Order: sequence, then structure tokens, then C-alpha cells
Amino acid sequence: MENQILITDDAVVLGILVTCLGLIFYTAQHRSLKNFYKIVPALLLCYLIPSLLSTFGVISPKVSGLWPVAKNYFLPASLILMTLSTDLKGVVRLGPKALIMFFTATIGIIIGGPVAILATSLFSPETVGGLEFDAAWRGLATLAGSWIGGGANQTAMLELYQFNPEKYGGMITVDIVVANIWMAFILLGAGKADKIDRWLKADSSVIDELKKKMESYSSNVEKTTSFNDLIKIAAIALGGVGLSHFLGNYLIKCEQIFPYFKDTVFTSHFFWVVVVST
Repeated sequence: MENQILITDDAVVLGILVTCLGLIFYTAQHRSLKNFYKIVPALLLCYLIPSLLSTFGVISPKVSGLWPVAKNYFLPASLILMTLSTDLKGVVRLGPKALIMFFTATIGIIIGGPVAILATSLFSPETVGGLEFDAAWRGLATLAGSWIGGGANQTAMLELYQFNPEKYGGMITVDIVVANIWMAFILLGAGKADKIDRWLKADSSVIDELKKKMESYSSNVEKTTSFNDLIKIAAIALGGVGLSHFLGNYLIKCEQIFPYFKDTVFTSHFFWVVVVST
């Protein structure tokens, strides 16, 4: 298998992947390619190009050591930095209506997945079948992680539920395409937000007030990032990763206290790394 792969040196593979990402985001800013990226989202290319490289045997995750590094170190670090910037006080100040709406949407995704699988199984059972790591529910759980918590959370769910990576790429493609079609409707509605709010009798004053506060706060604290700032960010992120791994080594022993946790995610070291990081 390894002899069939064109590039197996991880340093070269890392260079290729990062260069691809750099070119995608660089070209996405060009006006001449603006119409192209309206049809083909940049995020889709970030998944598609590495998938094509793997499909055609240029690189392969099966013979590369990059994924364990990204999973164990970069992913927890990104979770720490992502949650660190969350304005919890601002979220609470949105009031009960906004919080109820948020939790309703989250619960809807959690319940909607099993309902969708059950409904589809009634007329197309082969679509939602699959055994072991090919099971459709594993892939849907991974996607639900993205809908609730973004790309970093999605990657964490992929590692926890171990969905087939070959099928994962296809699900990601469909997910991004559908999301961007829906995004078109959202952007269309955003331009008529006032009319829609009046029609639905929705009170968005709290959200508007929060937007103004966040814009004012951002402009007040905005500054040029210095080398010292970057070191502090790295210290917080990677120090948190180290702490997560350290505590994870002890938390996986919870089955000794709670025997019914045996053979569940609670005995997964990666699960506790994600939880502690978050």
C-alpha cells in the first residue's frame, strides 16, 4: 500500500496541504474569481482538494502521521481558543427568548438526526444501513457536531464515533453544498430582516444592542498583534492541551468507580481531552 502512494514524507505532505489552503484563501479574495467562489465555496475546496489528492494516490492518511498530531494537539488547541473568545455574559444578556431559541435549535438537531434516520429507513433502509464504522448514524452524529459546534467539534465527533473516512468525505461535500444553498436563502432574508421581523412580530432589539456593543468592544480593544501576544496565545492553547492530556489520563479510569461506564466514550482518552479542553 505504502509503495503505491506517491508522497509519503510527512513534511512534504504537510507543505502540500498548507500550501493548498493558502492558495484557496488567497484566490478567494481576488475579484476575478469572486463569481467562481460564489458557486464553489472555499470551504468545500478545503475538503475536496485533499480528498482528490488522496483518491488519486498522491498522499494517503493511512501512511501519514499527520492526523494523530492534528487530532491530539491542534484540535484541542483550536477548541480552547474558540471557546476562550466566547462572550458568555453577552449571551446571557440576550434574555430567555434567545436562550430558549438556541437550546430549541440544538435539541432539534439532536432529535432530528434519529428521526431522519427512522423516517428514511421506512422507504430506503439501505440508505441508512451499514455495520460497524460504516453505520449511517455515526456519520450523521459527526455532521451534527458541525451544526452545533463548528468544524473543530465536527472533527472531535469524527474521532469519537470513528465513521468511515472514505464515506466521511462524501457526507462533508453534500453537507457543505446544502448549507451554502440554505445560506443563499438566509442572505436573501437578511436584506429584508426588518420586514420579516414585523411580519413575525419578532423583537430583535436585544440582538441589535448586542451587535452594537460587540462592535464597540472590538474597536476599543483592537490592536496590532505583537510577538508577545502570539507567545501568550500559544502558551494558553498548548498549555491547555497539556493539561487536558494530563487530566485525561486519570479521568479514563472512571470505570473503576462507575463500572457501567465500561466500553463507553467515558473510557476514551480523546473524549476527556475534548471535554477538558472545552
